Amino acid sequence: MSDLYVNTGYKDTYLAPFGPIGIIAHTSNKEFVKNVSDVLSAKRKIRSQKPGNKYANDPGYSRENYLMDSELIRFQTGEGKFSIGESVRGHDIYVITDVLSHNMDINLIEGTQVISPDDQYMDLLRILSVLKGKAKRVNVIMPFVYEGRREKLDSHRESYDCADMLKKLYKLGVANLIVFDPHDARIANAVPLMSLEMPRCQFKMTSTLLNRFGSIKMDKNSTLVVSPDETGISRAIFYSSHLNLPLSFFYRYYYNQGGQVVRGFKYLGDDVTGKDILLIDDMINSGETMIRTANKLKNKGAKDIYCLAPFGLFTNGLELFDKAYTDGIFKCICTTNLIYAPEELKSRDWYLAADMIPYVARIIDALNSDESVYDLINSTSRLQDLASQIRIGEVFDGFNE
Repeated sequence: MSDLYVNTGYKDTYLAPFGPIGIIAHTSNKEFVKNVSDVLSAKRKIRSQKPGNKYANDPGYSRENYLMDSELIRFQTGEGKFSIGESVRGHDIYVITDVLSHNMDINLIEGTQVISPDDQYMDLLRILSVLKGKAKRVNVIMPFVYEGRREKLDSHRESYDCADMLKKLYKLGVANLIVFDPHDARIANAVPLMSLEMPRCQFKMTSTLLNRFGSIKMDKNSTLVVSPDETGISRAIFYSSHLNLPLSFFYRYYYNQGGQVVRGFKYLGDDVTGKDILLIDDMINSGETMIRTANKLKNKGAKDIYCLAPFGLFTNGLELFDKAYTDGIFKCICTTNLIYAPEELKSRDWYLAADMIPYVARIIDALNSDESVYDLINSTSRLQDLASQIRIGEVFDGFNE
């Protein structure tokens, strides 16, 4: 009898949980992790009450709190250690880390210092060294990839820390690493034997934007998708193709001016006059690229500009964005809440955060049951469904006029 016949009717949901879930909040951004635990608890509580769930009574399946009792300790020398207050044996552990979290100071011999991404990374290694060989399985959720910005190696005299980081995580026993919208997906080549999942944020960001601004019309005569440069065009193509919107972009070129090489940007695409713009990038660092591009589009006659990027770092402060918003350069900047955002950013009228907490909880739930996460992390079908719903809604709105 063939395997195909035997496996007819097989469903992933029949798989037993890998082990009791344990979540470790790595960084000072503990509120996000606590909310993930709460959402997961609510989901499993509802599921455990359904008839036919043969795993509802398994130890640790449905709990009020999945957070493990743990503590990261810093000494005044800058050294640190990690301690865990309960056994992790037999557990399926999920370490949620935000290497960019900068809302905690440490007291050193010569004063205070903000914990840096390098400090966060070393703390992660400390956690994994404690868990290695004890937990049944260790998984890491690192939304923003540490040192993951490099898309090419310009010189062999430069460091390539992302590959080294991934190899260390693999050697420390990480079974699954989940990163969101990495700058360059080719980082997976550094660890071909480790499960590296890369969920996209496009669906949640787009739906959040449309819920806030219902006036955006998702049709080719009203809205354009624009990439600020050619390196990010693949990300913009994803939005454009699945929302059925035209794609435009700026490309960089260099010319000689007064004996100096000057960088310029040229626009390629449809006329933007009177059209809304979805300006797409992978992150907002200082914000100069986003503001420069939005300025050029405004000068060409664009209507409202909505900037979408999974990660908002705002390394040069918020004043540049405040001024651009006041001048009418853009209407909204939408990022996710996957990394730490200070209260002053959350209070800005121009800022919009897409809530990824339920999504992270769902990923943990799926991985714990060894469920296939392909459809879960792939935004393609959901974006297409969203686009079709929008167009159906526009048709009915037209009947009601």
